[in-house]
Amino acid sequence: MEKNVKIFTEKLRDAKSIVIMAHKNPDGDALCCVLALSRLIEKNYGTKCVCVYDGNVPDYLDNIPLRRHAHCWNKINPDEKFDMAILLDYGAEHQVGGPLAFVKNAGFVVEIDHHKNDNPIANLCLDDDTADATAVVLYRIMRIAGWRDDLDVRDLLSVAILTDTGNFKFAHCGESLSVMAGLVDGGVNIHRLVELMNNKPRKAVLVEATAAANADFFYHNRLAVATINRHDYRNMDGRGEMVLNILGQIKGVEYIVLLKEQKENQIGISIRSRGAAIDGIATSFGGGGHERAAGAVVRGDTLENVRSKIINAFKGM
Repeated sequence: MEKNVKIFTEKLRDAKSIVIMAHKNPDGDALCCVLALSRLIEKNYGTKCVCVYDGNVPDYLDNIPLRRHAHCWNKINPDEKFDMAILLDYGAEHQVGGPLAFVKNAGFVVEIDHHKNDNPIANLCLDDDTADATAVVLYRIMRIAGWRDDLDVRDLLSVAILTDTGNFKFAHCGESLSVMAGLVDGGVNIHRLVELMNNKPRKAVLVEATAAANADFFYHNRLAVATINRHDYRNMDGRGEMVLNILGQIKGVEYIVLLKEQKENQIGISIRSRGAAIDGIATSFGGGGHERAAGAVVRGDTLENVRSKIINAFKGM
């Protein structure tokens, strides 16, 4: 890691134009890391970065620091060439969306991620798939590089860790707790950040609460499966973490699946585990992720068929 961080800092010194992005429909870890890294680069190298995303940003992130600096990618000339493109928390090439055009045209590409990726697309990879969040990897880089930070950066990294670990319910290593302790020592107020994110639209909360209430249970109640149809999906805010968190609190439930009918014959799958690894199941549906938190998007199939297949995939676990 130290060697690659040194290369990264050398490239940053030479870069006059930098674009930063994450996966499509960014969540807390993705968007907050983009904004935190942008601030760190500006403070330490004097370069103002362009922060872009594709898709939609959930409303609960509206009040995070520096939110106004992130722009939908189509507001920028897709032919613009940057000295450096930085990919954060992107997972795989097909999950980047429109901003991938900037990556193709960039002089040098860096990725910082905590997802397992067998086909990285960067010239320099600063990845660790054992980390609970990309923010943990970014924090580590920040410390190795000796970068100056500020409270906005610390708040952003904290929100990233809180959201990606489900307030530590899905944390699988102690480093994220150690990082959060350091951020709190640096002035972060966790209560304030949690209140800051209590910003979901009423319709979104009702949709997710209803999905959790109507969930079905299989294999002696060890598997909980919730669905959100196409009509209700348009009222969702984010990826449905509330559904996953509610069902994960039920005694005896070990695996939670949320199926979202995003479009006709396009089904989003989110999977969480309180025990055995489930990333292999996500991979079998064309997705991926971590041992206890993974997902996929299935195209060309119906909600009913995908539901039947996912239930069958858990048979024998």
